[in-house]
Amino acid sequence: MLKPVSTQSFRAGRAQFAIVASQYNARYVDAMLRAASAELKRAGASRVQVVRVPGAYEIPVVATRLVRQTPAPAAIICLGVILRGQTVHAAHIGDAVSRALMEIQLRNEVPVIHEVLLLENEEQARVRCLGRKHNRGAEAAQTALAMAQVMAALV
Repeated sequence: MLKPVSTQSFRAGRAQFAIVASQYNARYVDAMLRAASAELKRAGASRVQVVRVPGAYEIPVVATRLVRQTPAPAAIICLGVILRGQTVHAAHIGDAVSRALMEIQLRNEVPVIHEVLLLENEEQARVRCLGRKHNRGAEAAQTALAMAQVMAALV
C-alpha cells in the first residue's frame, strides 16, 4: 500500500545538499524537484545545488562528481521517472541506475537518496509525483535530512 509522506521536523543546520534531477519526464520530475527543494528550504538548508541531466541514466555520473566536491554535500537527492514501455529497456536503465547509486554512496560515505522511480504507467507517476500526499520528492528530502543527521552524529 502506498504510504503518504509524513512530515518530520528535521533541521538542516549548516548542511549543504545537492539534487540531481532528470529532464526526461519533466512534468513528474519537476514536481518532485519543487517538493524536495521546498522541504530542504523549510528545514533551513544553507545551500541546495540543483543539477539537471538529460535522463535517469546520466544521474550517477553527476552524483559521483558531486561527492568529490569540497566540501561534499551532506546528502545527494537523485530524482527521475522511468516509465515502462513495451521493451525491457526501462528495466535495464532502472537496474543500472540503482546499482550505480548504491556504489557511489558506499564508496564515498555520502548518502545518495534514490528516488529514480521505475513506474508501470503515468497514473502511478501522477500519484507519486504530482500530489502532496505521496510526493516522493518531499519524501526524498526528508530522508536526506535524516541521513545528514545520522552521518554527522557518527563523526
